[in-house]
Amino acid sequence: MDIVILDTCKKELKDFSENIISDFLDALAKLKNGVNLSMPLSRKMEGLEGNVHELRLKDSSGIYRVIYLIIKKDAIYIVHAFKKKTNKTPKKNLDLVRKRIRRLL
Repeated sequence: MDIVILDTCKKELKDFSENIISDFLDALAKLKNGVNLSMPLSRKMEGLEGNVHELRLKDSSGIYRVIYLIIKKDAIYIVHAFKKKTNKTPKKNLDLVRKRIRRLL
């Protein structure tokens, strides 16, 4: 399965700590090999249509989310990455994910 990281998301990932990037790359390797990730590492995003999931990453510097879209068995698109500051994912982040997914489809 191909993994595509949107250029805008690559820029967002640059702000993540080394530990988080390492965990992110481990999760990507599992996804690439066809492993279905589940809690606590990943879950389907509520309120978003389609096969949209979030990677749930955490270290001493904070809590991070990486949103990805699985399109059939062909590709995984990494569409948004951010440091989480509240319990609920902010609407602006959800809107940005929707916008980026619309561009892909």
